[in-house]
Amino acid sequence: MTVAEVLSTGSQPERTCIGCRKKGQRSQLLRLVAEGSGSSAVLVDERRRMAGRGAWLHPNETCLALAIKRRAFGRAFPGATGTAAVEHRITSGPAVDVAAAAATPIVQPESGSEI
Repeated sequence: MTVAEVLSTGSQPERTCIGCRKKGQRSQLLRLVAEGSGSSAVLVDERRRMAGRGAWLHPNETCLALAIKRRAFGRAFPGATGTAAVEHRITSGPAVDVAAAAATPIVQPESGSEI
């Protein structure tokens, strides 16, 4: 790793994708958690705040297919079999939170910087 790569990545933590087994920045991966209350479903933790052990996956169909083929969900979450929520999230694209998008203020450029 070069000095430029270290400076550009800053101090962001790295995680390993359960599909391709490659490391990536946490912001580039989806966090997955096993749903509690006796269910065997695996959920996508959009806000990365849900309780429990997490696993990480690149948000693309290739890594999802590799994770399914390698049975990585069962190893990451013993007893977990339902991956429908993860498959839906990856195939449909990122979820857009309408309330958060509406609450985000629009920043106007300062006077004189409209060049």
